[in-house]
Amino acid sequence: MHGPAADKQHLLSVVLEDYFQVAPLRGVVKTEQWHLFENRVEVNTHKALDLLDEFGIKATFFVLGWIADEMPEVVREVADRGHEIASKGYYHHSLSQLNPAEFRHDLLRSREALERASRRRVNGYRIGHGWFGPQDLWALDVLAEEGFAYDSSLRPIFRAFADDQSRRLPFQHHHGDASLWEFPLSSWSLGGWSFPIAGGNYLRQFPHALMQRAVARWHRTCPAPFGLYFHVWELDPGQPRIHAAPLLERIRQYRNLDKMPAIIRHYLRTYSFVGIGDYLGLENEAAKPRPPLTETAKMRAVRTADCPPNTERQPVTVVVPCFNESESLHFLANTLRGVEASLEGRYDLRFVFVDDGSADGTPGLLAKLFGDRTNCAIVSHPTNRGVAAAILTGIQHADTEIVCSMDCDCTYDPHQLQSLIPMLKEDVDMVTASPYHPEGQVRNVQSWRLLLSRGLSLLYRGVLHHRFYTYTSCFRAYRRSAVVDLPVREGHFLGVVEMLALLDLSGGRLAECPAVLEVRLLGRAHMKVFRTIAGHLRLLARMGWMRLKLPRPTVQPEERKA
Repeated sequence: MHGPAADKQHLLSVVLEDYFQVAPLRGVVKTEQWHLFENRVEVNTHKALDLLDEFGIKATFFVLGWIADEMPEVVREVADRGHEIASKGYYHHSLSQLNPAEFRHDLLRSREALERASRRRVNGYRIGHGWFGPQDLWALDVLAEEGFAYDSSLRPIFRAFADDQSRRLPFQHHHGDASLWEFPLSSWSLGGWSFPIAGGNYLRQFPHALMQRAVARWHRTCPAPFGLYFHVWELDPGQPRIHAAPLLERIRQYRNLDKMPAIIRHYLRTYSFVGIGDYLGLENEAAKPRPPLTETAKMRAVRTADCPPNTERQPVTVVVPCFNESESLHFLANTLRGVEASLEGRYDLRFVFVDDGSADGTPGLLAKLFGDRTNCAIVSHPTNRGVAAAILTGIQHADTEIVCSMDCDCTYDPHQLQSLIPMLKEDVDMVTASPYHPEGQVRNVQSWRLLLSRGLSLLYRGVLHHRFYTYTSCFRAYRRSAVVDLPVREGHFLGVVEMLALLDLSGGRLAECPAVLEVRLLGRAHMKVFRTIAGHLRLLARMGWMRLKLPRPTVQPEERKA
């Protein structure tokens, strides 16, 4: 017992998922990208376990099956410290994404992964994303058929279940000879409307005093237990910010994270809590063998290049300019590991990371992530000179004839190198990626940036010989001998276009490769918009004057559109 209101037991659950797997970010973070992000769930789970130990409380942990397969040691520690393991599905799916058969497979796959990791029987379930509404009660039938003892996925919010107020409180759901308990999200009822007060985002967004009163009223007047929950990532105010998410979703994800530990401590100090399984008197049994699933589902889609056997791999250097990129470097490192695995049958990849005068933790993190790798070199500019200057520095330090450049934020997935490099044939000096090509694609990038880039491309089409769809991309393949001595005057984003323009006007052969450009997920873009526009107009004038002065190239430009 922990306080004056500790005479009554309430329910405590903890959602074990990482910061990038959550509902507010699902519009910009795809499931197949999960393994690319920095893993913070282990540290945050330890924070949650230590917090519960502080008050001597055992809780129910709703865990994603994906985490159980990727980090079984985290799940096992939670179970070994006496907490109940329950399922939150395999991926962070909502019921609207799954038909009954897919829902059944997802929950069985998750249970199998969790029982394998924890060595404990899994009795409970909560939907990965969203909540069950009145139209979703069929899911309770599936859960009962598969032997789950309870569910906690119903959310009586606003007018949902207004005609059946009993759904606001725990109830037993019957389906044929099977049954299970349902523990809905706790809510405050006012005039037939229900407002959630259970925890998580609601505790962070609503005034603390108001939520305190609502919970105290429930404790005084409601015979049923109150259900409190929080996510382990809510104990991590320093988590990387994913700025690509819409503003309201970023508020939902990040607001008041620094206050969450104190808020949780207030409730743990004031009330008595147990896990849902303990409340029902379920034994924390060892997992028993279950029949294998009828479908085999792989944990992760592994990209493999269609590479023919080749005993002599082609050496290629990849230049990565980095300026204040500490938030994105873990994502970059995980992505490049996948690229190496995909292309190792064809290319001998070397990497040159150019720290362009970063003022954050980029230099130290580069050394930590790449410093011990024999195929990686780290070069530094003492001051910031711009992305084009960084690319040229990387090209100068390359020891291969074929050199590629890519963005540190992976807005162009470097797996696309398998399409880009083969277009750099013997008579081609540069291949540039093109998301605006008819066969290219742009995903979630702000419309104003697209308008600016497309407009500039139209202007450059009128000045240069090669009529490309995109001139501003940093994702390229070069023939080192053709570009290492280019007299580039511009150092920042303008210099990227200037490199292409100088080759074009001097008779170089260039090609364009369709590519996919995605929104930047981590960190912030460094381009100064108005300064960049003015610089491009100045560069266009200079390149136009050069074209008038120079004789027309004797080599016809090659327009590669596929």
